[in-house]
Amino acid sequence: MKDKFLVLEARTTALSMALACLMLVIAASLGMFQIITRFVLEQPAEWSEILIRVSLIWMVFLGIPMAFRQGAMVSVDVLYRWSPPHIKRVLDAVVSVAALALMLVILWWGFDYAMRGRVQSMAGLESISMVWAYLALPVGAVFSLIGIMGNYLDPIRLELETAQ
Repeated sequence: MKDKFLVLEARTTALSMALACLMLVIAASLGMFQIITRFVLEQPAEWSEILIRVSLIWMVFLGIPMAFRQGAMVSVDVLYRWSPPHIKRVLDAVVSVAALALMLVILWWGFDYAMRGRVQSMAGLESISMVWAYLALPVGAVFSLIGIMGNYLDPIRLELETAQ
């Protein structure tokens, strides 16, 4: 069961990271487009700024699961380094429970916020509802929940390995 969950976690984390990278590409491309239209063509595109902002929000919330999976999100390095092995596992549990609680709050309130934002439209893109921007919170939280559980079951501490 653990191995099957870790396979699922690896796939979902890879998917969220690929989507986060795609959002970065979209934001960078729209940024270049905005520069060209504003300063070269002198005809700014109002809609590109909001799409850049939305894609950066999605990028962050889709990138968080990878940070959780690598053990780099909630860093308690000093305590972890000084603790004996049986305390390290307790520390892992405490950090995981705290991170899970935070992600559950973000999932609950983020979804609520997104549903309330259905009637709101994006500035410059009046035909698109803000629900698409706000959904980044619950979607990122779902991916993060899986990443947190994956890190608890199979801990990876890349920030400890690279720290000097």
